[in-house]
Amino acid sequence: MPGDSGHDITMVTCTAPVNIAVIKYWGKRDEDLILPINSSLSVTLHQDQLKSTTTVACSPRFKEDRIWLNGKEENINQPRLQSCLREIRRLVRKRHIDGNVSSSALSSHHKVHICSVNNFPTAAGLASSAAGYACLVYALARLLGAEGELSEVARQGSGSACRSMYGGFVQWRMGTQPDGTDSVAQQVEPESHWPELRVLILVVSAERKPVGSTAGMETSVGTSSLLKHRAESVVPQRMEEMVRAIQQKDFAAFGELTMKDSNQFHATCLDTYPPIFYLNDVSRRIISMVHRYNQHCGETRVAYTFDAGPNAVIYTLQQHVPEFVELLKYFFPTETNGEFLKGLPVSSVTLPEDLTKAIGMEPLPGGIGYIISTKVGPGPQVQEDPSLHLLGPGGMLKVDA
Repeated sequence: MPGDSGHDITMVTCTAPVNIAVIKYWGKRDEDLILPINSSLSVTLHQDQLKSTTTVACSPRFKEDRIWLNGKEENINQPRLQSCLREIRRLVRKRHIDGNVSSSALSSHHKVHICSVNNFPTAAGLASSAAGYACLVYALARLLGAEGELSEVARQGSGSACRSMYGGFVQWRMGTQPDGTDSVAQQVEPESHWPELRVLILVVSAERKPVGSTAGMETSVGTSSLLKHRAESVVPQRMEEMVRAIQQKDFAAFGELTMKDSNQFHATCLDTYPPIFYLNDVSRRIISMVHRYNQHCGETRVAYTFDAGPNAVIYTLQQHVPEFVELLKYFFPTETNGEFLKGLPVSSVTLPEDLTKAIGMEPLPGGIGYIISTKVGPGPQVQEDPSLHLLGPGGMLKVDA
């Protein structure tokens, strides 16, 4: 059933997670339908730390569709946003035509008001569009009673959004059909599968990235021969190996594949002409530190991955989190009085002296703004508490939203 109703306004609020790819998606074979040139695989992060929240309201009194993002009204006529609205309404009409709907169901012709907020930096390479579009599609489907392959709809808003429609470990199959009907997300394992896995997001910069993912991909597809080789010859085998590593909870295999795929993704960005630089000096120092730490430990204890931005996502097991966080504090001491470690609590430990010597790097104060400590989490959720709505009873933006 749709959520809270007031007079003739019906409202639903949902949350959706960020996902971070360990086998990367970069490049489309169809720009309009957002069909990728290769399959990809991601880890869904827990919504207690990172999430998009979206409220959608529907009423016969609304004159037009409207949207507010992070407290500011935006243009509703963005092509990808319109694609999602159009597809959800098509699914609603199909359900009406099939007769699989009650007489009280909301009309697909009614206008909607949408309000969405992220509790993390937007457009900084932290998969904000994935969480945002997944949340929008899930909330609209719940509000209007749409049924069908929702990951296919979310994909048309933002490619990686299809993976945020599920929790745990998720693969996005590239598909082969021209209409994209088989380019959908599938859960490989649920969030409960690997409870020891932990994720640390090292926020190097919360600034908007200089080259957006859409523009970057288009240039890479047109100019990078390495990208073509990666899609055709490298990723298919890596997908099989990654699924196996996750199913077997083999962290060494998982970690090495994750780092190699991140490196190759950024190599394709360098192979793009003109080249795209998403990593910065701090990013490269983190990469060096991870490899030196693993070498000192004699095993792959931590793994990094970087999306289209300088912020590092670190995967490790719960038992190694305290020591690695202390290392980060030592080599990237904070310059502010703000909270350096957010999210899941991490106990303090004393670093062995030989460990800091083995890393052999000079500390870089202020290199990392803050760390978000999190874990694998579930897919989109409906918020039943009406007080969590971001729109007021009249379907307009709340002042404190």
